[in-house]
Amino acid sequence: MESAGAALDDRLPSDRLLRVTAAQWSAALVWVSADGTIAGANPGFSRMAGRPLDTLIGRSLPALLDLGGCDWRAVWDGMREDCAPPGNGALCVPRCDPVPVDLHWQLLTDGDETLLLCEMRGFEERERAEAVARLQQNVLELVAGGRSLRLVLDFLCRQVEACAPEVTCSVMLRDDDGRMRVAAAPSLPSAYTAAIDGLPIEPNVGCCGSAMSAGEAVMSTDIASDPRWAKRRQLALAQGLAACWSNPIKGRDARVLGSFAFYYRESRTAVAPFHRRLVDACVHLCVLAIEHDRARAEINRLAYFDMLTGLPNRQLLADRATAALALAGRTRQPVTLMFLDIDRFKTVNDSLGHAVGDELLLEVAGRLRRLFIEGDTLARLGGDEFVALLPGCDAAHAALLAERVLATLAVPLTVAELTLTPTASIGIAVHPDDGMDFDTLLRQADAAMYRAKQAGRNRCHFFRRDMNEQAVRRLEMEAALREALDRQEAGITDGISPFELHYQPQVRLKPHGLHRVEALIRWTHPRWGAVSPMEFVPLAEECGLIDRLDSWVLESAVAQLGRWRAAGLPVPGLAVNISAVRFARGDLPDQVAGILAANGIPAQDLTLEITERLMMTEEIGAHDALDALHAQGVTLSIDDFGTGYSSLSYLKRFPVGELKIDRSFVKELDIDAANRPLVRAIIQIGEALGLTVVAEGVEREAQQRMLEAEGCAIGQGYLFARPMPAAALADWLAGAGRQWVECPDEALAGD
Repeated sequence: MESAGAALDDRLPSDRLLRVTAAQWSAALVWVSADGTIAGANPGFSRMAGRPLDTLIGRSLPALLDLGGCDWRAVWDGMREDCAPPGNGALCVPRCDPVPVDLHWQLLTDGDETLLLCEMRGFEERERAEAVARLQQNVLELVAGGRSLRLVLDFLCRQVEACAPEVTCSVMLRDDDGRMRVAAAPSLPSAYTAAIDGLPIEPNVGCCGSAMSAGEAVMSTDIASDPRWAKRRQLALAQGLAACWSNPIKGRDARVLGSFAFYYRESRTAVAPFHRRLVDACVHLCVLAIEHDRARAEINRLAYFDMLTGLPNRQLLADRATAALALAGRTRQPVTLMFLDIDRFKTVNDSLGHAVGDELLLEVAGRLRRLFIEGDTLARLGGDEFVALLPGCDAAHAALLAERVLATLAVPLTVAELTLTPTASIGIAVHPDDGMDFDTLLRQADAAMYRAKQAGRNRCHFFRRDMNEQAVRRLEMEAALREALDRQEAGITDGISPFELHYQPQVRLKPHGLHRVEALIRWTHPRWGAVSPMEFVPLAEECGLIDRLDSWVLESAVAQLGRWRAAGLPVPGLAVNISAVRFARGDLPDQVAGILAANGIPAQDLTLEITERLMMTEEIGAHDALDALHAQGVTLSIDDFGTGYSSLSYLKRFPVGELKIDRSFVKELDIDAANRPLVRAIIQIGEALGLTVVAEGVEREAQQRMLEAEGCAIGQGYLFARPMPAAALADWLAGAGRQWVECPDEALAGD
C-alpha cells in the first residue's frame, strides 16, 4: 500500500505521517485481508479489544467480532460489489461481556493488493462525538446570531462541563495592557476568579499565565508541587483545584488572544483523549467567537464613531438623543443640546495645513471630554463642529458649563512650533421649549451658535432671548463675584467694601433677653446695586466660590464678635450660615477652632446654621465634620426646618442642638389656621428631642403671642429688629433693643 501517501505533499514524510495519524486516531482501526486475517491495527483497537497489539496481528477478525450472524465472505464480497456492510457488531473482550460497537468500512485497493479498513467506535464514544458536534453547532449559531462574547463563552464553558462533568472550564482574555481578564468561568469559585482577574501575563502566574506567555499548552498535573503556581498555590488549593491544563487561544495572525483551561479536582498523570478532542474544538470556537466580536466592534466603531477623535458621530448622537428625549417626555426633565464651533478653524487649515488642523481638533476633543460627566454625550458632527447632549441639564447649568468650556479651550497650546489659542462659539437649545425632537433642537442650537459668532465669537448664545439674557446675567454675575472676592481678600476696597455683614438679633421670648445675633452677608454692586443673597449665594455654590465666601463670612463675623466684647457690648453669641458644600472639604472644624482661638471666643458662643440637605448627604467627611464641631462645643442649627427632607431619624443621628422654623410657616401663623398645627408640631419635636427652637420671620405681635403660647423659645424677625451693620447694632442695644438686654449706658459704644 505504498501509494496510500501519494496525495500528500511530496515534502511531507508520508509513511511517518500516516503512522502517526493511525496511532493517534481516536477510534479503533483494523486492516483486514480477504480471508478475515488482521493485517494491521492501531492502539485504539488494542485498547478496545483488551489485548496487546502484537497479539492481534495475524488473528482472524471474525473470531473477535460478531457481525450479527453475517458471514465474513459475504461481507467481503458485498463490499467489492458496493453492498451495504454491517453497521454494528459486538467485539469480544477477555473476561468481559461483548462490547457493542458502531462499524464503518472502507475498501482500500492498491494494484493487485486489496484490504478492508474497519473503523470501530463504542456507543459511548459515538455519543461523545455527537456531543462535540452539537456543541460546535450551538456555539456557532450563537456567534452568527450576534450574541455577546461573554454570553457565548459562558455558554461554551457550561456545555463542556455538561459533556465532561469531571472538569471545570475557564476562558481568559488578554487585554491591551498585557493582563489576564476572566471572560467566562461559570463554575470556578468567585473568590478565585476575582483574585486572578487583572493579573499580569507572566510565566509564573499559574497555567493560564504561562500558556499565554509562552504561546504553548501548559499542564500542571499537581498544582501543589508545580513551581509555576508558587504565587497562587494556596489560593487554588483552598478552592479545591488540584490540576490544570491550559491551552493558548491564537488568532489567525498567531497572536495570543487568551487561554482555554480545564481545572481538575484531583491530580492527574495524563489528559484523556476525549478531553483533548473537547479542547481542540473549544479553542477553535473561541478563536471564531473572539475574532467575530472584534470585527463586529470595529464595524460598530466605523459606523458610530468619528475616525479622527474617537467621539460618537452624528448617527450615534441622534440615537442617544432620541432615547433621552423619549425619557424626558415621561419624567419632565430638561434636555440640553450644546452646539460648538471652533472659531476661525478654516484659517488654521488653509494657512497651516490639514495635519495641524487635525492636531488642533484632537486637542479640543481631549479638553472637552474632561468637562462632561457620565450620561452626557459629546459628539463630533464633522469638520470643526462638536455637539454635546446633556440629559437633565437645565439652562442655568448649561450656561455655567458653557463658561467652563470657553475657559478650558482658551488655554494656549503649541502645534507645529506655533502657539495657538483656540476659541469657540456655542449655541444652546433646551427641550421642550426650543424643540421636541432631535433635528429641531439641533437646528435651533446651530442657529444660536451662529448668533454667537455674529456677536463677536468666543461666547455662548441661547436660542431663546429670555434664556440668553439670564445666561448673560449669570456669567456677568459670576465674574463680578470672583472680582469682588479677590478685592475683599486683598483688602482693595477703594473706600467701598464689596461685601458687608449685617447682623439680626435673635431674642428669647420667655423671659425676654438677647439670645444671639445672626451674621447675614450683603453685596452691593456698583451697577446692579444690592444683590439678593438668594441670587448670588446659590451661584457661588455652583461655580465653586462658596468655600471662599463662607470662610470670609466666618472670619469676619467672629472677629466682629471679638471687637464687640472688647468694647463691652453685651452680645451673647453669634450665628453664621455655612453651606453644605463647605463641609465636604473636611477642614472646617480646624478652621473654626483656629478662628475662635485667634479672637478669644468660646466655642459654645458660636452657632453654625446648616441646611437639611447636609443631613441627607452620605459623605463620611461631612458626618465627621459635624461630630468634630459638636465635640468642640459649637452649636449646630438646622435652618429653614420643615422645607426639606429631614426626618426624626436624622435629628437623632446627628449632633444637632437647634431647629429654626422656616419663615414661610410663621408668615401667616396668625392668619391661616392651617399653619398653626405645623408650627406646633415642630416646636413639640424640638421639645421632645431637647432642641432649642427658633422661629424666624416674626413680623407681628400676634405671631409672637402665638409662638410664646406654643412654647417657642427664640424669635427672630422684623418685629424685633431688622438686619443692621455692626455699628448700628450698638445703637439698637442702647435704644430699641434695651428691653432685650440689661447693659450700662457707658458700655454701649460704637464699633
